Amino acid sequence: MNAIEIHGLEKRYPGYDLKLELTLPQGCILGLIGENGAGKSTTIKAILGMLRPNAGSITVLGHDNRRDFAPVREEIGVVLDEGGFPACLSARKLGRVMAGVYKGWDQSAYEGYLKTLAMPEDKAYKDLSRGMKMKLAIAVALSHRAKLLILDEPTSGLDPVVRDEVVELFSDFARREDHAVLISSHIVSDLEKLCDYVAFLHKGRLLLCEEKDALRQQYALLQLSKSDFAALDPASVIGRRATPYGVTAIVHRKAVPSGVSAEPVGIEDLFVLMVKEGEQ
Repeated sequence: MNAIEIHGLEKRYPGYDLKLELTLPQGCILGLIGENGAGKSTTIKAILGMLRPNAGSITVLGHDNRRDFAPVREEIGVVLDEGGFPACLSARKLGRVMAGVYKGWDQSAYEGYLKTLAMPEDKAYKDLSRGMKMKLAIAVALSHRAKLLILDEPTSGLDPVVRDEVVELFSDFARREDHAVLISSHIVSDLEKLCDYVAFLHKGRLLLCEEKDALRQQYALLQLSKSDFAALDPASVIGRRATPYGVTAIVHRKAVPSGVSAEPVGIEDLFVLMVKEGEQ
């Protein structure tokens, strides 16, 4: 069973619309990459039933999210960019509230995550920094025996050391075959460490969705003179960036000219140069 299946999704706004087909297999982590306004948060809100699409279907853990979503709500851990806990509650009091919300609430796990993330337990939510609010949301999402994590910019506002710890927590979560993670982030280096699959969204359209390792095998990064770039088969070029000194290009690996040194492709370079190529 797939953790998430999205078919024919459409959400229309004035001057903008999202159209999407996407699948997240169980046991995997899928990263959504895209600029502001690409459709990442709209996709996540549609999955969670927070907005109604104009067309299409979404299945979450085997349940239609418009007709039969209640049975799986407890099995979804959510971290949204805007947080959303009551301003007056401390982490300690929030744990008591969540124990009454989730049947599978694990207080000992929650307390463990608070310690791991160095969270102050008696400070009111309204007095926490953005990074602390995000860490509290992560602790809650991981503490009620969820099978699916849906995370919107969960490492935003965290320092590099804490981000690395959080990425490890998500990776540990996804090691079970019946678990899965959908994560959006502007911090592509986190997704490079974490994800099995990456999906590129640009202006409401899916540019690609592929296994991360397959992308590295399929494409190569080349540093070429303008004349050498001009000699390439245009059909092999995925993206390019021209400078006064030459051209940085991403091409199909099988099209790399003999004798030309090829570098591994980074996810961020691939996304940025694909977008630039499309705009050209």
